[in-house]
Amino acid sequence: MGDGKWRTAGRALMRVTAVWAVSTLTMLALAGILPDFQLQSDDGDTITKTAFTAAWGAGAFGLLSALVWPVLVRSLLIVPALVLGALVFFLNGSLLLIALRLIPDGRGDAAPETAVVVAAVMSAVASATSTALAVRDDEAYRRRLSRLADRRRRRGRSPRPPEPGREGPPGTVFLQLDGVGHDVLVKAAADGLMPTVAGWLADSSGHRLTPWRTDWSSQTGASQLGILHGSNHDVPAFRWYEKETRTLMVSSRPASALEMQRRAIAHTHDGGLLTVDGASRGNLFSGGAGQLALVLSMAARRGKGRRSRAGYFAYFSDPANATRTALSFVAEVLREIGQSTRARARKVTPRIKRGGLYPFIRAFATVVERDVVAAAVLGDMFAGRTAVYADLVAYDEVAHHSGPHSRDAEKVLVRLDRSLALIAKIADHTPRAYRIVLLSDHGQSPGETFAGKYGLTLKDLVRAGCGLPVPRRAQRTRSASEARDAVRIALHRPVEDQEAEHPAKLSDPIVLASGNLGLISFPDIEGRASREQIERRHPALLSTLANHPGIGFLLVRSETHGSVVLGPGGAEVPVAALADGEGPLTDFGVGAAAAVRRTDTFPHVADVMVNSMYDPATGTVHAFEEQIGSHGGLGGEQSRPFLLWPRGLTDPLDIVAAETAEGAPVPPGGGLVGAEAVHRVLTRWLQESSGPQVPVRAEGFAGADLADEPFPAAAPVPQPPVPEAPVRQTPVPDAPETSVPEAVVPDVPESPVPDVPESPVPDAPETKA
Repeated sequence: MGDGKWRTAGRALMRVTAVWAVSTLTMLALAGILPDFQLQSDDGDTITKTAFTAAWGAGAFGLLSALVWPVLVRSLLIVPALVLGALVFFLNGSLLLIALRLIPDGRGDAAPETAVVVAAVMSAVASATSTALAVRDDEAYRRRLSRLADRRRRRGRSPRPPEPGREGPPGTVFLQLDGVGHDVLVKAAADGLMPTVAGWLADSSGHRLTPWRTDWSSQTGASQLGILHGSNHDVPAFRWYEKETRTLMVSSRPASALEMQRRAIAHTHDGGLLTVDGASRGNLFSGGAGQLALVLSMAARRGKGRRSRAGYFAYFSDPANATRTALSFVAEVLREIGQSTRARARKVTPRIKRGGLYPFIRAFATVVERDVVAAAVLGDMFAGRTAVYADLVAYDEVAHHSGPHSRDAEKVLVRLDRSLALIAKIADHTPRAYRIVLLSDHGQSPGETFAGKYGLTLKDLVRAGCGLPVPRRAQRTRSASEARDAVRIALHRPVEDQEAEHPAKLSDPIVLASGNLGLISFPDIEGRASREQIERRHPALLSTLANHPGIGFLLVRSETHGSVVLGPGGAEVPVAALADGEGPLTDFGVGAAAAVRRTDTFPHVADVMVNSMYDPATGTVHAFEEQIGSHGGLGGEQSRPFLLWPRGLTDPLDIVAAETAEGAPVPPGGGLVGAEAVHRVLTRWLQESSGPQVPVRAEGFAGADLADEPFPAAAPVPQPPVPEAPVRQTPVPDAPETSVPEAVVPDVPESPVPDVPESPVPDAPETKA
């Protein structure tokens, strides 16, 4: 018997033992309450003998229920339903009386009418206990989903395709592991933390892995907008200030997310990656999908089925889902309290405060959102949808507060891998085959916070450089937590930023933080302020910032030299002359110069863009907000997410090489660069899945090297060149209606599983980043 079978048998034995123990306690309690029910001899017994009697009686009743009850029910199928319903209680009471007769020395006794009550209560308690123990078991959850699917096929609602092989083109499920960097994923797979991912990589016919590089703004708002909608133009950071409207744009605000999505669609004239029979689950943006659940940009919409909480309501309407998630939620809160207490006791550094509501926010991100989104994905797969894109934010939230390489974050990766395994197993029972693509939107770079290292925030430093009063005690810069905003949306509370959108004085600077990227705007200066204007007003500001040891470089516009990058020691390089590995960008790696140049062209780039220092020896940065694992700027692992795809799909680097051969610009530094390039790759894969594969490598063209050289590569299958199909551009659906996770509406009371419609119909909403 393999290790997996031993573990399964062990879990089953533990559940049986737990149910037996609870049934014993229930029988003892009822014997003390009900006058006609006894577990002692007439002369009285010791507590030990009474407990033994209860355990014997509970065990005998459970065994009879398991062995005799199914036979009785099958033999009584001819009895009318109403009569059978009443008969059940009497039969159950009869089994209890038999169980009591089996107790040695005849210590158990009950009046017939009392036996009916005792049997009903014990059956209910045993059933509730068994359900509570099983609902957290992914294998049991998978079996319930499979049984529901088989039941529907037998009823003719969703006929099972012939085996082997399922008819029609395969669907594609894109699973985004928010914040998981390429190196973190590789290490987790190698260390056995993510056996599902490790199995995909080790299988010669499985998956392949490649890193990709983000834009300067390495955060979910910019990356996911580019991936789902093909453009993240004019998204300089997680939050930024727009002078013309005096608006603070925040990626995790529904109104801002909706506006960002609208601008991207206007820029590309394309509805998004998911416009054809797609589903968007737990994302910031819809991707043009008709099926939406927990999509933040749709939370600003009004109307039935469009509210952000619809996905939660649909999921928790199933009692089994509610029990499963509630137990895990409580366990996660206790886990966080224990982990933070241990970190304080061991004086782990760097460390930030994790008290207040944070344990509940973490549990929401790592349990509630994970379960709701995963259930919605399973429902989409049973519904046979063509493309599903879902974001799992658990790791990102924990890594912000515990560190990307901490044991806390590693444990989250273990649980995420279980969700991946569940989804992969469910794919064997769905109406169509599915290809599972795993990717991330950014990584995270570790490091002590800027305030923790230097005793003042970026805002304090800016005010000091401007000659403005600075608080004696450094104030914490609020973390741009996507999970925190998602909680507020789920509770139907407005997402408000604590930072003033309008300064006390119009001449005061507005200082915003996005990980280790800072933005400084002067609201009373029309348009983008120039270096000369800033220096006339605040002569010491730019030099104070550029020479601070916690700051790597600044980007500012000059009236005479165009935009320039400023660094320590008076370093000044025009943006047009920037080069990787030189000047202020010496430590920031390949592609940094191109990323800065691109951001400099954005209409809403801040007056001064500030990137923290980066130490290549330790891989650390200093976040300008309360995060010891951060992302948002340049420096380290935050700019190096991953893409993991089935080997049957075209290599992303071959797609990039083909684009270059057709006249597209060569990506700076080579490889897969920018979220927009990832969008083109995913779009191409959807085209390949919907029909015959179209090779991107022209005859005689060498193309690019394999993206994942360390992993075994499958031998290429030669195919004749075929003209590439044009990309279909479909306008995004306006305000789709939806009752989300169809996957979570129970078909029958005893089956806590998603109820999925037989055919996908556009419908509707909400969350997170």
